[in-house]
Amino acid sequence: MAEKISLRKQKKFQARQTILTAAAQQFKLHGFASTSIAGIMQTAGLGVGTFYNYFGSKEEVLLTLAKNLREKITEEISAANEESSVELLERCCVCTAKLIDENRFILPLFISASEHSDKPEQISKSLSPGFRELFEAIILRGQKSGEFRSDVPTNIISEIIHSIYQTTAFSRLEIPFQENIRLKVKILLDGIREKNFL
Repeated sequence: MAEKISLRKQKKFQARQTILTAAAQQFKLHGFASTSIAGIMQTAGLGVGTFYNYFGSKEEVLLTLAKNLREKITEEISAANEESSVELLERCCVCTAKLIDENRFILPLFISASEHSDKPEQISKSLSPGFRELFEAIILRGQKSGEFRSDVPTNIISEIIHSIYQTTAFSRLEIPFQENIRLKVKILLDGIREKNFL
C-alpha cells in the first residue's frame, strides 16, 4: 500500500515538473503573454485539464519558476556566507541578473512587482517570487554589521535594487543586460556603504 502511495506521489511530482519544464520552454519561445495553457500542455504531452490539478493559473506557473530560480540564487550565496555583506549583495545581484538574462520570461514578475507592492502584506507576499526579501536580508545583515548606512530603511534600498532590473529591462543602451545591472549595482553599493568601510 505504501509503495502505491509513493508511486502515485512520484507520478504527481513528475507530471508537475513536466508542466514546469514545458512552461519554461514556451515562455522562452513565445514570451509569457503569448503563451497559452493549451500550448504548455501540448508541449508537456498532457491534457489541458491536468494543468488544473497542479496549478491555478499561468501566473502561478511563472511564480513557481521564479521561486525555483530564487532558490538557486539562495544556494549560491549561502555557499559564500563568509563574504562581507557588500560582496554578498553584489554576488546576489549579479547572479540574479544572470538568471533573469537566461530566463527572460520572469521579467514580468519584476516589472509587475511594483504594481502590487501597495497591497496587503499577505497578498503582496503571495504574488512575489521572493527576490526582494533575499536582498533585504543581506542589506539588514550589512546594516547590523555597520557595512551599510542605517539612515536609509532596508526596504527602500531593496526597492531601489528591484527597480534596477525593471529599468534595465527597458534600457536602450548598447550595454548587455548583465553588464548594465552590474554597473548600476556598483553605483548603488558605493552610495549605501558606510564611509569607514570604503
